[in-house]
Amino acid sequence: MIKRLGAILGLLLVLGTVAVVAIAIWPESTGNGDTQPAGSKRPLSASRGAAPTGIPGDSGSRSTGASARLGSDLAAAERPGDARFALQPVSGTLPVHYRFKHPPLAGLLFDVKSGAVLWERKPQLERPIASLTKMMTALMVARTDPPDARVKVSRNAANTQGSATGLLPRGRKVPVEALLKALILISANDAAVALAEHNGGSVPHFIKEMNAQAASMGLTCTHFTTPNGLRDRGNYSCPRDLAALARADLANRRIAEIAQTRYAKPRFPIKGKHLYLSNNHYFLQHGLNGVPGVQVTGLKTGFTDAAGSCYVTTARLGSHHLGLVLLHSPSPLTQVPALLRAGFEEVGAIAPAAPAPAVAPPPNG
Repeated sequence: MIKRLGAILGLLLVLGTVAVVAIAIWPESTGNGDTQPAGSKRPLSASRGAAPTGIPGDSGSRSTGASARLGSDLAAAERPGDARFALQPVSGTLPVHYRFKHPPLAGLLFDVKSGAVLWERKPQLERPIASLTKMMTALMVARTDPPDARVKVSRNAANTQGSATGLLPRGRKVPVEALLKALILISANDAAVALAEHNGGSVPHFIKEMNAQAASMGLTCTHFTTPNGLRDRGNYSCPRDLAALARADLANRRIAEIAQTRYAKPRFPIKGKHLYLSNNHYFLQHGLNGVPGVQVTGLKTGFTDAAGSCYVTTARLGSHHLGLVLLHSPSPLTQVPALLRAGFEEVGAIAPAAPAPAVAPPPNG
């Protein structure tokens, strides 16, 4: 009888220990899935950014590590420090003023180093952004895929429409770095698809990760539906978010080096053994008229009928590094140099333009 009582007490002791362990583990594990605890509310930016689970064609995993990534609703916790690229809050009157004959729909002039805002127009207006989308695609790839990685080109990537390398060899493996250069320099849509499939396992899963990254950076008026900007519907951002994204891009050494390159000739498994790439950012090739000594450092342009002409242009003069976002600009070739010059004048990098001399009235005769 005593032995039986001892066995029962021992069993109860074991069960109690297991229960304590289960209680200790439970609070840590409930937040690690794709679903949220009952009654919790997801921030607006994260809910708009995250794609639904079970996307058709999304395998949800990849052998190179995408399966280990956590759900996009936990992006802010898993990407610490991304909020450091946010711009400084605006209070009071901004220092730069510019009178437009035909203004852009929206825009923002900012200090790349500090995030200070110098000028803005409708900074949180949500607009289609065309190929400015590739700024996020480049950031995702440059952060996670080493330069010597190889990407297998799918039929989907090889047949992508619009601006493209046009030379992606279907079924073969090509260098990540060559595709990244084609993405940034010539805005290659096929390169964007190939990189998205490689990095995310599928295009839908990569888009989900793009939106998770945007949420982690606090980009509250940004949402992606494509890795290249070919589709306008549901693919949008605003000047304030794009300025923060530009700061993140330029903080990445790989992107910063590519973005300020005029020409590149990366090795590629095609006839001739190289891709010949010329940066299609107008101001990178031609400079900023009226801003002597300036070095244009990037970054991206885009155009669709819905988006209009979109420019993210960054430039360095002395110790000052400024950036400008213009969305749907009717005259970017004049507005970009004029606003950047006004910014460099404001920070003291360049002397203000001398006022036009007064014209004396003709003598009375």
